Amino acid sequence: MAETKCFDIYKSCITAIHDGKLITPESSRDKEFHFQNWCQQRLEDTGLNYDIGGRNSYPDFHLVKLAEGYEIKGLAYPGRERDFDANSNVPTGSYNGREIFYIFGRYPADLTEYRTKSGVEYPVIDLVICHGDFLSANHDYIHENKHVSGFGTYGDIMIRDRKMYVVPTPFALTTGTTGLSTLIVPNNYTTPKDFICVGELTRVECDKLVIGYEFDLTTNKMVTNVIENPNAGQKHHFKALRHTSQANKAVTMK
Repeated sequence: MAETKCFDIYKSCITAIHDGKLITPESSRDKEFHFQNWCQQRLEDTGLNYDIGGRNSYPDFHLVKLAEGYEIKGLAYPGRERDFDANSNVPTGSYNGREIFYIFGRYPADLTEYRTKSGVEYPVIDLVICHGDFLSANHDYIHENKHVSGFGTYGDIMIRDRKMYVVPTPFALTTGTTGLSTLIVPNNYTTPKDFICVGELTRVECDKLVIGYEFDLTTNKMVTNVIENPNAGQKHHFKALRHTSQANKAVTMK
């Protein structure tokens, strides 16, 4: 396994949750970056040097001295928590020479009880940090947005193919992660002495791969193009970990 700081960042997150460090939006309109800002504070707590990606860049944070990146996904609970939109890249565990991790955090959807005269602050309910390969292990696909011209009555309208990927979250893929914090890494990662394994997780490659799609503008029908997956049935093994200070509730695949 490569060197990683995911264990340090995970410990920073669970310590902050335990100590009651809340999410504090910069404004009432801050619905996109509030959890990202909370995670940025956790990176600062570790003392690691990092760079912040620009808007719509991938991933959100890049470590400076280590080829490792972190993409942040905040989820309102209850609400849309079973999947998330990926606009800038298909989730993967390796991108541009960096190992990629995802930080998923759920926070209350109803903030009524967390409002005060000075604003609103609310907790992180539960959290999962997972290696990107747990979501998709294809490192070869290159995300690009394309366009075609010549559409419309006068032929001067452009159609932009801006792909959005809708991806299951670890909360949808596993049991035992609700209400707790969990770290999911490939099984070849060495478990530090202050961590325990609470589950062995396996994802199996599908029989067919989607390699393209066609959209008929006259019928509004989409047709996918598929091929046989040469790696069909191949298993990718992961392990769910927690710090020794946490509960050892088991994590399994749904």
